[in-house]
Amino acid sequence: MKQGLFAAILMIVAFAVSLYVYLNLLPDYITKGGPLVVVLLMLSIMVFTYIFERLFSLRKAQGKGALTKFLKDVEDNLNSGDVNSAIEACNKQRGSMANVIRNGLERYQEVLKDSHIDAEKYMAEVQRAIEEATMLETPILEKNLIVLSTISSIATMIGLLGTVIGMIRAFQAMSHAGAPDAIQLSIGISEALVNTAGGLIAAITGIIAYNFFVNKVDNFTYMIDEATSSIIQILNSRRLEGR
Repeated sequence: MKQGLFAAILMIVAFAVSLYVYLNLLPDYITKGGPLVVVLLMLSIMVFTYIFERLFSLRKAQGKGALTKFLKDVEDNLNSGDVNSAIEACNKQRGSMANVIRNGLERYQEVLKDSHIDAEKYMAEVQRAIEEATMLETPILEKNLIVLSTISSIATMIGLLGTVIGMIRAFQAMSHAGAPDAIQLSIGISEALVNTAGGLIAAITGIIAYNFFVNKVDNFTYMIDEATSSIIQILNSRRLEGR
């Protein structure tokens, strides 16, 4: 499913769920926050949906089994000269790192069969194939992170808007001649506080999740760079040894 279509469907579903919750399930003191509570609920649902989507996607990107064991198996196969087994290990692991390494190894086999490529250019071709594969995998790892950050910022602004509207209502109640309208005053203060709390909950959750995933992606891409560098060194050393 395309990212834009997924976001549109999620927004519609989240709004429908939020409206139902607002009309039927929330206590009165929260519904006093006004219609912006529906928007804040929708944004909160979207934040948690993207969090679960990122957790699932990054778990899938890690592939099957431990990455350290996978990398060791690949290096052992390459040290013994069995490139096909290394590629088969990548096919079984099926993670982002495995995809990048497999692309480099397949290109390595291709250039070995091509008599028109100089021996000195072997590793340059392999390096280029690995870089191309990394460029394809990185956007998958970073997908929806900007959306998550944007929703967090919007939630903050919506919460602030609700706070301002609530305070306007409260000051209007206090501006009446004679005694202030206590009911309208309490409604205005409740609206301000409920929207403030709702905006902060959605924003804090989104910001924490965004920073967590950014750090996780950075660590993962660093591991990919280190692994591919090790693979290239092994392949280059075997080429120099003429094996």
